[in-house]
Amino acid sequence: MVMGSLPERVDLAVVGGGVGGYVAAIRGAELGMSVAIVEKEKMGGHCLNYACIPSKTLIHISDILEEIKGSAKFGISVEGARIDPKIMYNWRMGVSEKLEKGVEFLCKAHKIEVIKGNASFASSTQIQVSNGVSFDFKNAVIATGSEPAKLGGFDFDGKTVIDYKKALMLDYIPHTMAIIGAGYVAVELGMLYAKMGTKVDIVARSDILSRFDQDAVALVKKRMEALGIKIHRGVLPTALEGNTVKLSDNSEIESELIVVAVGLSPFTYGLGLENTKVKLDEKGFVKVGADLRTDDTNILAIGDVIGEPMLAHKAIRQGVVAAEIASGQATRYENKVVPAVVFSTPEIAIAGSVAQTKDVKVTKFPLSALGRAIALDTEDGFVKIAYDEEGVVKGVEIVSQDANAMISEAALAIEMGATIEDIADTIHPHPTYSEAVQEAAEAAFGKPVHFFYG
Repeated sequence: MVMGSLPERVDLAVVGGGVGGYVAAIRGAELGMSVAIVEKEKMGGHCLNYACIPSKTLIHISDILEEIKGSAKFGISVEGARIDPKIMYNWRMGVSEKLEKGVEFLCKAHKIEVIKGNASFASSTQIQVSNGVSFDFKNAVIATGSEPAKLGGFDFDGKTVIDYKKALMLDYIPHTMAIIGAGYVAVELGMLYAKMGTKVDIVARSDILSRFDQDAVALVKKRMEALGIKIHRGVLPTALEGNTVKLSDNSEIESELIVVAVGLSPFTYGLGLENTKVKLDEKGFVKVGADLRTDDTNILAIGDVIGEPMLAHKAIRQGVVAAEIASGQATRYENKVVPAVVFSTPEIAIAGSVAQTKDVKVTKFPLSALGRAIALDTEDGFVKIAYDEEGVVKGVEIVSQDANAMISEAALAIEMGATIEDIADTIHPHPTYSEAVQEAAEAAFGKPVHFFYG
C-alpha cells in the first residue's frame, strides 16, 4: 500500500515504522524533507502493537483486579471479582489499533509516503520493496528494531511454546505458565499473569533481574513469592518433552504454556545490507558513530538495531536526532542517560548508576517513612541517589508505585548536571511519592525530616 504518489527520489527513506522510525519520518517532514517510510507489518511496530503498550495495558488490568481483591483492608468488600479474558483481549487490541491509526494519521498529515512491504537496499541510494515499488533516496534511516531471541530446542510453535508477543495476545488466562528467562520481560509477564490467577514458574540462569540493584530486586522477589511465583534459580532448560520443561538440576516443570523470553535479537536479515557499505558488529548490530551514521555515510541507523539499551524511548530520541542530521543540522546523539523502568510490583526505575565507589556516595530514603505510601499501603520501596564529591547527581533509583513517572526528574537532573542540593532545595508537592526524592537528597546533608537515621 502506498498512501500517495511516490516520487522517484526522496530526501529521507525510513526502513521500519516502529516508534523510532515513524518519529524519524515525522521529524524529517517537519524539517521540510520529502519522506517515505516502509513498514512490513503495522505502523507503530512492536512497541505499539506487541510489546510496550500491550504489556502495560495488561499490567494495569491485572493491578486493578489485585487491588479489588485486596480492598477489604480499606473497608471495601467485593465478592466474585473476575476477569472476562475476551473483553480484556478486545480492550488490549483496541488500544493498539487506536494508536496505530493515530500514527497513520500523523504520517498522512505530514505528507509522508507510507509503503507496506519488506524493504531491501538495492544499493547505497536505492530501496526495493516486496510489493514491486522501488525508489531512490538521498539519506536513509534503518529502524528495523529487534525480534524475540530464539532458544535451541524450544522452537516457537504458536501453541505450546510462544514468544512474549504471543503471550500478550492471549484471549484466555492460562492455568499454568513456565517462563524461560529472568529479565524485565519475564518478570512483568510473570507478575501480571500471576495476579490473574495463573500458576507461574520462572527459569533463571542466575536469578531474576540480575543486572539490577539487588536491594530493589529483593522487594520484587518478595512480592513475586507472595503471588505464588516459583523462581528456579541457577538452572538451565535442557529439553522439552511435550509440555514438560526439563532443567539442568534434573527437576522438571509441566506447564500449559512455555514462554521463551531470553532477550532480543537485532532485525537485520533480508535488508540487502550486503549491497551497501553498512557493517555489523560481532553480535549482529548495525555499527554507527555518534552521528548515528553507518559506514555508508548517507545511511543512518537507530534504536534496537544498533544495540543496548534496547528501549523504545532511546529509539524515539535517536529518531529525532537522525532526522536532524539527515537534514544537515550539526547535531549528535549525546544524551548522558537513558532511564529504564521495570513495571513490576513495586516498579523499579533507574537513571544512571547508584553503585557506590570511593568517589561516589549514595543516599537513601525508605517509603515506609512517606505519608502517601503509608496511606496507600505501598510502603515497600525507597529512593537512592548517587552523587560525586562536588554533589553532582550521577544516578537515581526509585522503587515505588508510579516510579515510571518519577524517574524523569532524575534523568533531567543528570542531563543538566544538577547537584543533590538542587533536588533538596526544590519544593516537591505533598502528599506525593515524589517527596521521597527530595527526602533522599536532604538525607545526604544529614537533615531528613521524616526519617531518623540515628
